[in-house]
Amino acid sequence: MAHLIRHKITNKLTNAAHTVSHKSQAKVSGVFARLGFQAATDEEGLGFAECDDLDYDYRQGMQMDVLRGEEEEGGDMEGEGELEGDTRYQRDGTGQRQSTLKSDGSLEEDKPKITSWEAGWNVTNAIQGMFVLGLPYAILHGGYLGLFLIIFAAVVCCYTGKILIACLYEENEDGIKVRVRDSYVDIANACCAPRFPALGGHVVNVAQIIELVMTCILYVVVSGNLMYNSFPSFPVSQKAWSVLATAALLPCAFLKNLKAVSKFSLLCTLAHFVINILVIAYCLSRAREWAWEKVKFYIDVKKFPISIGIIVFSYTSQIFLPSLEGNMQKPNEFHCMMDWTHITACVLKGLFALVAYLTWADATKEVITDNLPSTIRAVVNLFLVSKALLSYPLPFFAAVEVLEKSLFQDGGRALFPDCYGPGGQLKTWGLGLRVGLVVFTLLMAVFVPHFALLMGLTGSLTGAGLCFLLPSLFHLKLQWRNLLWHHVFFDVSIFVIGGICAISGLIHSIEGLIEAFRYNIHD
Repeated sequence: MAHLIRHKITNKLTNAAHTVSHKSQAKVSGVFARLGFQAATDEEGLGFAECDDLDYDYRQGMQMDVLRGEEEEGGDMEGEGELEGDTRYQRDGTGQRQSTLKSDGSLEEDKPKITSWEAGWNVTNAIQGMFVLGLPYAILHGGYLGLFLIIFAAVVCCYTGKILIACLYEENEDGIKVRVRDSYVDIANACCAPRFPALGGHVVNVAQIIELVMTCILYVVVSGNLMYNSFPSFPVSQKAWSVLATAALLPCAFLKNLKAVSKFSLLCTLAHFVINILVIAYCLSRAREWAWEKVKFYIDVKKFPISIGIIVFSYTSQIFLPSLEGNMQKPNEFHCMMDWTHITACVLKGLFALVAYLTWADATKEVITDNLPSTIRAVVNLFLVSKALLSYPLPFFAAVEVLEKSLFQDGGRALFPDCYGPGGQLKTWGLGLRVGLVVFTLLMAVFVPHFALLMGLTGSLTGAGLCFLLPSLFHLKLQWRNLLWHHVFFDVSIFVIGGICAISGLIHSIEGLIEAFRYNIHD
């Protein structure tokens, strides 16, 4: 009897909770429907997923027809197991993926998948790289609020990374989520369809190119800055050091893949962690001199928005998250991977920024290693320059790929002819474009040699857009029918806060650059 009473009470409470949830969601839906965030209906969403499945089944059937034809003409194919035409690849990562066909009809094995640890290492490389050197400068102009922003940015970027991946999936008729999109561009195009089916992709491509090229410029700037401050007695200016660094980077124009570079990436990242440990160890040795009184609850209204851009830019990884998640052996572990990578990055960045600022206080420079004694600075900076030069090919190659796919290889819709020959060799004018991109990064680094201001400008211009604004907007548009009221509240709040931070940071970064040029201020 008691069990029945508890069961009835539980059912009534559950029904009441569902009723309240549906009513609140209906009210919010009515408001946002008027603002244009009304997503596809359940029938349309299921139809989209079913069409994608039918298209995949059709292509799978065509593949099996080709294989059967080859078997009838040339006998049985070599290999393990038997190919079945009705076997389907579950794109939620739970099924076994089949091999695909090359254009010439030969069987191509799928690329090996990566584990969640390997995916986490890639994310860590992106959000725990060279640009942590500018975080103590953010504390200089933000105090404890700067520390809070480091934590807040980690939480928000982790959340937006998850909702961006959620936009890659739709539910089928069985309620199972299937992956119907492959990239950030696909998500953007789906949001702008049917009126402007390609507009979103163009916007994302432009933002990606700007961020990747600005990252390359920052690597050249920081290389020149570090070398100049490592050897101040040499009669070589920072601009001249930047030219020498770019000369070493010219072979990047000949890159066809990143196999040669990837061999050094692990050692490069480990070296960077060693450098961070050395800097923190030196700061701890001066713990008795730490200026706790300098860290206050105040902000420099004029320069703190620049610090926001610096912090946001240090967390940007959304560009390659769709590709990374698509290559994971177990995509269902993506959320866990995002949690521990961003928690780790948040703790390390917060400690590094606070300890470094406490050591040098108001004398903190834009690149924190410039504050080190000359005996230690030269060794540390040489390691950092090596890391910067070895890190340059990664964003450079990614920028080249985006440019080539959008301008030269867009399935017959490209603005210019293909820059590759029939055999896959790079044409002369295509090589010239790559060299021109390297030279462009040099010219920008020479004429705008301000690391923190450039980092803040990039973070405000593209970092906030790709990490805050677009993921929350796309999530509202594509997943509206599945969202609860608190998801809508989070997305709208992130969009509003991200927009305010982006606009203020952009304005103050430009003002800072104008002031630096007007009064000839050096880093």
